[in-house]
Amino acid sequence: MLKNTFLLVLLITIQFLLTACQQNDYSDLEVFIHNSGEGLHGQIDSLPEVKPYKPFTYMAFDAPNPFAPRQNDQVFPSMSEIRPDLNRRKEVLESYPLESLAMVGSLQQHNLIYALIKSPEGILHRVKIGNYVGQNFGRINEVSESEIKLLEIIQEGANEWVERTSVLMLKN
Repeated sequence: MLKNTFLLVLLITIQFLLTACQQNDYSDLEVFIHNSGEGLHGQIDSLPEVKPYKPFTYMAFDAPNPFAPRQNDQVFPSMSEIRPDLNRRKEVLESYPLESLAMVGSLQQHNLIYALIKSPEGILHRVKIGNYVGQNFGRINEVSESEIKLLEIIQEGANEWVERTSVLMLKN
């Protein structure tokens, strides 16, 4: 009996809920849909033309290895006589890039002018004509009160070296 009563109450509740959901008042949604297209007069661009696929055949298997030395460098050694002396003892200022060094002054003893160069650590070094400065085998050719002129030897290829003139100016 209790079970039957429970089922009857359950059926009445379900029927009540179903009748509550049966109301179809979507008039505001229908008005929105009807009015949403007003004022739109644009045109959709046509799709771009699809270009046909052109296959590409990879032919780099026959290309030379970019990591192997070039044949020309081995067969034809450098014609240039410009080369750094790799056997000489390196000087202290050759371990720094030229851009990190600063000329901070000059001295003159007898007829010889010395330049004072400050390293990145803040240590002062006294240099003269013939000393080496920078990482590109830069040899000092001229020292004045305001600048140091040097000749650097820079590697351009496997066996090619070129000379470049650089100047280290006095910092204020």
